[in-house]
Amino acid sequence: MPLSAAAAMAAAMTVLVAAAVPGAAASAGTSPAAPTSGAPVPEAPVGEVVGAAPLPEADLSHHGYVSFSGGRIAIRIRSENLGPSDVTASTVRLRFSAPLAMTQELPYGCLRSAKATVLCETGGLRSGGGARQTALDLQPAGGPDEVIVRLDTVWNGGVRDTDPKNNVHQVLTPATGDVYAF
Repeated sequence: MPLSAAAAMAAAMTVLVAAAVPGAAASAGTSPAAPTSGAPVPEAPVGEVVGAAPLPEADLSHHGYVSFSGGRIAIRIRSENLGPSDVTASTVRLRFSAPLAMTQELPYGCLRSAKATVLCETGGLRSGGGARQTALDLQPAGGPDEVIVRLDTVWNGGVRDTDPKNNVHQVLTPATGDVYAF
């Protein structure tokens, strides 16, 4: 999924369930989805797509470190897939407790989606394959003394993550230059 599409998905996560109703007739004044027999229409549970195959399973993992010194936030992320299925693409979201400076260069594959949010694509991640590295050097606006960095997966290639705890992190980072692992 392209990064711009992931940004749109992050803004509005909506699941649409469409089901055809057998015996429906299209005529003047009758909706094509209205049952003609008067029988009750079975409803699918919320979030479940009727007749869909089960989602493949994977385990995305994001780890790394963050430091804050000299008005710059340095972040290094190691994204990997522990399996069992491959992930065609994924997107990591980084949210900051302070807005970021308006003018700064982001690495290839990253974009801003809000004043204090950056999205970065990781590309495809093979099951048990090598990890992808993402490096960011960002400047917060206003010169805060500390920044909270929240990191999570916003797009996982349409797989079911069997252990989402290892790709969601929150790190308090004071402007001391110390390195904090996540």
